[in-house]
Amino acid sequence: MSNTFHNRVFGCAVIKAVNANYNADFTHQPRTLPDGTVYATDKVLKYTVRNYFKKHFADEKVFYFKSLNDDMQPRDLDQTYVNFFGEFPKADKKDVAKVRKTVLENLLKCIDVRLFGGTFASKDANLSLHGTVQITHGLNRFGEGVIYSEQISSPFRNSNDKSNDSMQTTLGTQFKLKEGHYVHHFSVNPRNLEEMNKIAGSDGVTTEDISKLKEALRNGATFYQSSAKAGVENELLLWVQLKQGSKLVLPAFVELVTVSEDKEIDLADIKTLLSKESIKAEVETIELYFNDGITKVVNIPEGAVIYPLN
Repeated sequence: MSNTFHNRVFGCAVIKAVNANYNADFTHQPRTLPDGTVYATDKVLKYTVRNYFKKHFADEKVFYFKSLNDDMQPRDLDQTYVNFFGEFPKADKKDVAKVRKTVLENLLKCIDVRLFGGTFASKDANLSLHGTVQITHGLNRFGEGVIYSEQISSPFRNSNDKSNDSMQTTLGTQFKLKEGHYVHHFSVNPRNLEEMNKIAGSDGVTTEDISKLKEALRNGATFYQSSAKAGVENELLLWVQLKQGSKLVLPAFVELVTVSEDKEIDLADIKTLLSKESIKAEVETIELYFNDGITKVVNIPEGAVIYPLN
């Protein structure tokens, strides 16, 4: 029996950063919009999800994730394919479609491709897969957005300093956000890959895939630890699952979530939205994950089932 997941989902993930840099730009500062609002790209949340899959589910293939060859160099696209699936399929010009189908079948064996899609731009096969899960940029919904810098010292002398008697070690600068609460909206639509799944003979996204996705959205940011991301934690996950066959479209939740000066996460606008009778009739379940005692959430939507985050 197929365990394909059929329901559409809307939700949001809240990531907390305290004295940390959740998503830096190329100047190593937390990203900001022109008006000064601190934000994070969708890529950083996807990265934490992929990293969590890689570390916790050894039986799953994660394709779009950096790996190194024997020379300690990052693999390119074709090398990554060969690493996972063996020799790249060969065919003459008349059988290009056959090569593309073989590549498609293999890519859909990877959990991150089934969930997030991806672009496979190879000279022998060019594919673009519309992801089942779409994630927006995350906005800091906490009133303050204080970014500060601090100097750090390396234990080594600058090799570019030609002075023989130089006694100075290298100095650097790192940037942190004093506190932020990033809200990422996401949606799940299994039909996004429906046509590709039929061509490849794949079941598509499964209920097990969705279970792993929810686990990663609850834990991935906390699990991923680095110097810059120490202090970055998953804080809340809201999962609004529609009834199978529903055509309801909900707006992005990002600006419907506020975080007060007291660090309360307020879901009042989402509660109002989901309380409308026309919307309630389309909703199958509302799941809310957070750690009570650490995180305070107010105006929880009616009928939401509350679970611990971890």
